Amino acid sequence: MIGHDENGDGVGRRGRRSKVLKAAGLALAGLLVLGAGTAGWVYWQLNRNIRSVDIDSALGDDRPAKAVVTPSSPASASASPSASPLPSGALNILVLGSDSRSGTVNAKLGGGDSSGARSDTAMVVHIDAGRTRATVVSIPRDTLVTRPSCPLPSGGSTAVAYGAMFNSAYAVGGPVCAVKTAESVTGVRMDHYVEIDFSGFAKLVNALGGVTVTTGQDIDDDRSHLHLAAGTHHLNGKQALALARTRHGIGDGSDLGRIGLQQKLVKALLERIAGTDLLTDPARLYGVANAVTGSLTTDTGLDSLAELSGLGLSLKSLTSDEVRTVTMPVTTAPSDPNRVVADEPEASELWNSLG
Repeated sequence: MIGHDENGDGVGRRGRRSKVLKAAGLALAGLLVLGAGTAGWVYWQLNRNIRSVDIDSALGDDRPAKAVVTPSSPASASASPSASPLPSGALNILVLGSDSRSGTVNAKLGGGDSSGARSDTAMVVHIDAGRTRATVVSIPRDTLVTRPSCPLPSGGSTAVAYGAMFNSAYAVGGPVCAVKTAESVTGVRMDHYVEIDFSGFAKLVNALGGVTVTTGQDIDDDRSHLHLAAGTHHLNGKQALALARTRHGIGDGSDLGRIGLQQKLVKALLERIAGTDLLTDPARLYGVANAVTGSLTTDTGLDSLAELSGLGLSLKSLTSDEVRTVTMPVTTAPSDPNRVVADEPEASELWNSLG
């Protein structure tokens, strides 16, 4: 079986990681509500940045059942008596990093003029009822799956494809097909969808002033244009994006090595957010908020600052020691040594545990 739990950082680091996540949550809340207490035009601009896709309408009822909704508890309510209590039910969110080359910036960061787009990074974020625990499952982009028939925006639908790479779903049918394929593979209903593109990720890192990461081995990848000696490095947006995308310069060149780097980069971003006093630096706060909202595509249930901030605030009790990061269990595909398939029954057991 190929696949592993990314935990095991040690009890001694839990307190620090807990503080990091709490600080990140507060910063996110500040980013999402920026302008509500300042200038109305700033709020309008940030709200307008967010793009959305009506996935629920496109897919209809032919989907896995929704998770059982847990009523909001009094403890989750806002301090304001008139405010609605925060939601506390279980959620599953499909998070994709798109390798779209659309636009000059994305094409340049992508390293060429390749047409179309694929999901360069795919994670299913499961948040338990009560929103105090979460599991983040990475799906290797090289996983061969049965891609279901997907509705197209222009009408009609794609054909069922057997032995297709998981990331091809986005290429042929956009976010709708990515969600439908994820639900087909996992048997889990995706309550929300969040996507960030090349330029948006790079802009976010730059707006934060870069991120610091430590690599345990040299990285020498001409395809991602990343060349780093083993050790600690402070990366700008372009370098951080290259780190998230590199695969040929590490390990066996598979997507599994890249997933490990992506997990490392996510932690570095959280640490950077926690160490940056965004809430007292309006200029930097606006830059980060603009980078985040300007790079997002969501489902229609998260396409406003109010909805995003509500989600962020509902996670305020989620501590890092209650966040488990794993990779979907996979094994080498019999048909192609450069591809993988879900390793059963371990993969199904993992997805069933998220129900």
